[in-house]
Amino acid sequence: MATFHRPITFLVWPIPQTTEKDMQPNNEGRPMTDFLLHRRALLGAAALLPVGPALARVARRPLRVTLLGQSLIQQNLCATGWSGQAALLARLKIADAVFTDVETAIASPGAGAATRDGEVLHAAPPVVLDCLHRLGVTLVTTANNHAWDLGSDGIIGALAELDARGIIHAGSGHDLATASKAGWQRTPYGDVALVAAAAGAIRDGAAATPLRPGVNELRRSPSGMLDPDDVARNLDSIRSARKQGATVIACLHNHYWEPDPATTAEWQRSYARQCVDAGAAIFVAHGPPLLQGIERYKGAPLLHGLGSFIFQTRKASYAPRNWQSLMVEAHFRDGHFIDAHLTPLLLDSNRATPEAEFTQGTPSIATGTNGHEVCANVAKLSAALGMTVAIERGSIKL
Repeated sequence: MATFHRPITFLVWPIPQTTEKDMQPNNEGRPMTDFLLHRRALLGAAALLPVGPALARVARRPLRVTLLGQSLIQQNLCATGWSGQAALLARLKIADAVFTDVETAIASPGAGAATRDGEVLHAAPPVVLDCLHRLGVTLVTTANNHAWDLGSDGIIGALAELDARGIIHAGSGHDLATASKAGWQRTPYGDVALVAAAAGAIRDGAAATPLRPGVNELRRSPSGMLDPDDVARNLDSIRSARKQGATVIACLHNHYWEPDPATTAEWQRSYARQCVDAGAAIFVAHGPPLLQGIERYKGAPLLHGLGSFIFQTRKASYAPRNWQSLMVEAHFRDGHFIDAHLTPLLLDSNRATPEAEFTQGTPSIATGTNGHEVCANVAKLSAALGMTVAIERGSIKL
């Protein structure tokens, strides 16, 4: 059978001849021939570029989005750095969008008084956002149970600090409408929209209402049923973003934990599927400071728990599994998931000094036995959800 190839069309512009006028200086005192030669060089290069479908194939690559665990960051870790930082930066800088969960209230100039104290207070100066930005973070959820640790003014102040750094956010706002609206990041390879909500441990006064700032809460009744209005509001935001052509990330910060926090609740699995049905290309969850399993639905990954990317905690009673995490480097095209590379991470559970207030909580790529243990844990948790994951050379491929 004969094979036919679509012809490639080339555009050719006529090259203008130099005239006496071209030798006259411009406003900068340079002959116009300098400009014309530069212009002609550009035109000559452009004349060799294919146009139409061929150009689209050359210029267009998949959208690259890296998803990270939650960031409980309470100090400027980038001021001193850590041993695994450079290797992480090398991977993060190639992404078009890098996502995390800011699980820290920001002590901005307008923040309110602390609404809790002791080891459960998560608050830090705005400079921690500079550190996340330096690490490549472009997109964050602010919907979690610690967003209100400095009150409603703290929520508003944190959003202003994120805006000042150009970090896109979703999940909290001046009112319920803005809190449930998608955060929108534009990239040369497509738009990314984040719709984020928080479920469980949202204290009185922390949830956004039509007239009050707060987080976008996804409520659950004692019987285990999700509030239908909350579900509908989030699904509507997903549908709207998808209709506008974005690749949609649906995010949930969940504190309705099962007896074993590594177990994914059935209601979360159901909600994740609803998000995909509404148009989400991927579902990602945080909340428990450990990993949960992965499954797929209609081709979209459901990442039920990525653990922590940064974990600067005052508490000292955590198990080894609480220091495991994943970095998910995902590819999308036309709003649909293509594939992903999941790299195991291991966090530093030590303190800089015995009397230090926080653990260092910094992430590094896990290799060798450590990397295999993280991947094996994810494989086991995923198998409980009916998903078989492939472990290849110390990482997971989806």
